[in-house]
Amino acid sequence: MSVVLFFLLIFSINGAKAQTKVTGIGILIDSNTRIGKEEKVAMEIAAQNYNNHSNTHKVTLHVLDSLRVTTSAAEKMIRKKRIKVMIGMHTWPEAALVADVAGQARVPIISFAAPAINPPLMPLRWPFLIQMAKNGSQQIKCIADIVRAYNWQRVIAISEDGAYGTDSGMFALLSGALQTVGSEMEYHSVLPPISSVSDPERVVQEELIMLKKKKSRVFVVLHSSLEMATYLFREAKQMGLVGRDSVWIISDSIMNLLDSINNSVISSMEGALGIKTYDSEKVGNSEYQDFYPQFRKIFRTEYLEEDNSGPGIYALRAYDSIRLVTKAIERMANNTRSSPKILLDNMLSSNFSGLSGRIHFKAGQLSESPVFRIVSVVGKRYKEIDLWTPDFGFSMSPFVDKCEAKIFHGSLFFTAKSLFIPERNQTGWEMPTDSKPLKIGVPGGSPFKTFVKVKYGEKPNQNEYDGFCIHVFNKARGLLEYHLPYEFETRRGTTYNDLIHLVHNKTYDGVVGDFTILSDRLQYVDFTVPYTESSLVLIVPEKSESFEFMFIEPFTWGLWVVTGAILMYTMFTVWFLEHQSNPEFSGPWKNQISTALWFTLSSLFFAHREKINRNDTRLVIVVWLFVVMIVTSSYTASLSSMLTVQQLRPNVADIEWLKNHNLKIGCQDKICEYAVNVLNFKSENIVNISHDYMYFEEFKSKYIAAAFLELPYAKVFLNKHCNEFTGTMTSTKTGGLGFAFQKGSPIAGDFSKAILQLSENGDLKSLEDEWLTPSHECSTNKTSNKPNSLSIKSFGFLYLLSFSTSTICLLLSLISWRDPCNESIWQKVVRLVRYFHIKNRGSPPTPADISSTNEGISDANESPSRLDFISNSNSPESHPPSPASIN
Repeated sequence: MSVVLFFLLIFSINGAKAQTKVTGIGILIDSNTRIGKEEKVAMEIAAQNYNNHSNTHKVTLHVLDSLRVTTSAAEKMIRKKRIKVMIGMHTWPEAALVADVAGQARVPIISFAAPAINPPLMPLRWPFLIQMAKNGSQQIKCIADIVRAYNWQRVIAISEDGAYGTDSGMFALLSGALQTVGSEMEYHSVLPPISSVSDPERVVQEELIMLKKKKSRVFVVLHSSLEMATYLFREAKQMGLVGRDSVWIISDSIMNLLDSINNSVISSMEGALGIKTYDSEKVGNSEYQDFYPQFRKIFRTEYLEEDNSGPGIYALRAYDSIRLVTKAIERMANNTRSSPKILLDNMLSSNFSGLSGRIHFKAGQLSESPVFRIVSVVGKRYKEIDLWTPDFGFSMSPFVDKCEAKIFHGSLFFTAKSLFIPERNQTGWEMPTDSKPLKIGVPGGSPFKTFVKVKYGEKPNQNEYDGFCIHVFNKARGLLEYHLPYEFETRRGTTYNDLIHLVHNKTYDGVVGDFTILSDRLQYVDFTVPYTESSLVLIVPEKSESFEFMFIEPFTWGLWVVTGAILMYTMFTVWFLEHQSNPEFSGPWKNQISTALWFTLSSLFFAHREKINRNDTRLVIVVWLFVVMIVTSSYTASLSSMLTVQQLRPNVADIEWLKNHNLKIGCQDKICEYAVNVLNFKSENIVNISHDYMYFEEFKSKYIAAAFLELPYAKVFLNKHCNEFTGTMTSTKTGGLGFAFQKGSPIAGDFSKAILQLSENGDLKSLEDEWLTPSHECSTNKTSNKPNSLSIKSFGFLYLLSFSTSTICLLLSLISWRDPCNESIWQKVVRLVRYFHIKNRGSPPTPADISSTNEGISDANESPSRLDFISNSNSPESHPPSPASIN
């Protein structure tokens, strides 16, 4: 009976074995590298764990060295080993090669590499490819954000050819991302593969010597093997490229291995910034807690030469790749149909939390956005200082909403300054030292010596430099937050554009002088903010105004007319009130008119001598004299102003007038080009003038009718010739004058800040007053505004007062003239005419008058009433009759 049971047990075991399925998995790794070693151990643990728990399905790993991967080797492995899935490949060219072979064999490929830029129609070209990685665009964006946080202007990129993740498209991505944040890639260095050189130390030294000649000190190591990175940082530190003046940014291909390298290598990277993939899923993960001791035990046993036995992100990702396959196999267990396409679809539809993060695919790639840890290497360890996500940028936590992201965005800048770059130059640029000072070019032939003046010595280092620009430079340099040694150098016969190009080709570190900021120059150098105003001024000779009729200018024509009318009205009023009682206003008509006119005109100068008998006339005269005093004083003051301040007007109307009359204009260099190309002057009418004194000579010879000068030059020119020329500000704006430095130099930004400080604290204004502002004589003898003529509004109240007074006195005089009620209208008119027509008042009696008088006396004897009237009257001179007593 026992024998029967034994045979039944044997048969059942064999039946179970017959039902167990085995899936072959091809592994393509470089087992000689740290990454390959970690991946091999991690995948073996994952496969063993699955095989221990699965009774119906087993997986078998077949490892192939990736260094020997060829088309034929991949085909042979798939065919002989009956591989169902292939995993590995850290470079995109290698992944694309295997994907082509596996696609023809309809074998799913899980790649740890992704192209920098996804090729078009990628799913159609490689339908069986699964990328267990994201492309490098997100990491490039992270690097660009770090560069922007520190305002580094230029970057040098370094990569190892054929290293993990190397792709030529990464350089293009980095260049574009840097341009987006206002920086640029000055140079990219490609080191040969470590396996292809016999003396990597010498190769690295030669490359670093060449990099040391560059001005930028921001180095970005995109991709490199750990071995090449070790040589790179060791030699860079010995050459002084790791330390005070340099900044190193290391991508995750190296930083993800930081936990596994020895302390000597880490110390050579001190101060570097690193980007590590954030693996949050292992925190509090029970599966990781089981995986970690297993990995350390096996890794320490198999690789005694490795110092650190802990797993990195590559080990976690390799472990998850095996789990991805086994989970897909489990979902196929109940499916009677089995095919590579079904296996592929099951893997692409996976969605689980792995040790490396969330495993979920979209369009053949991991769909979860990566989270990067920003770390700083300090001593023999590293310190995490920030996190970065594609959606929110820098933050202190990978799990933030949009509002929190706004709070933390940019915190790297402040955190970094306090944590990992203490007492260190953050400019990312080779800064000058006392032994190697800043080399500054100065123009030797400035058109206006006020701006730059060079006094040549026997030797170049004995030259003396002076002028407005030199003083602005020295003042701004004194406000910098660091010591900036420099030396000036000038070259005779060198144009301004030549000096700009000498900065561009690194002959000079910068140029100081009256350099106009132009758009075409910005492609070669970086300018500071302008330290002068920017505008184009039209300079023309001045022509004195005619003085023949200057005496009528103080008053407007309207005021002259009203003044004359008030004068005549006052004359009439005085005559009306005085001619009956005052002998000096009596007599023939022409005598009365001349006397009244002379009296009124002489009152303008307070020279009238005629006696006034009536009080109401005296009131009219007092008001009139008050008006005369105010008007004459105002007239004298206005005329004095017009005669004292010489009024000049330009000989030229405007720009269009110059063009229409085909006149020549003087200008300099770029302004001449602007006049032809923008203002549409004819080229034959443009005269290029190179020195300030030549402008005056050309004007004097009348060879040019006008000149175009930038505002600073115009100030200097008009300061010398303020009484002969005038300037008109045009609507054209120029870039102003600024200092130029090499592209990407942080010194340009520092000087811009210093120039703004000079402007705010008034020092720049003081320098302008000292060097550019017109002299006291020019500023007092010249004005741009013509004094306005006085109008009716100026004296409206006074004239109204005079007119009202005269009118009231006239009305009161007329009211006192009582006329008999029984008189007809004709009699009233005749009596009024007789009132005005009294020519004997104040004149000697004629025979006719005596005869008339005698007749009046005889009549009086006959008429007692009339006699009484005459006898009661005094002499005509003392008691003039009123209008009521005249017959």
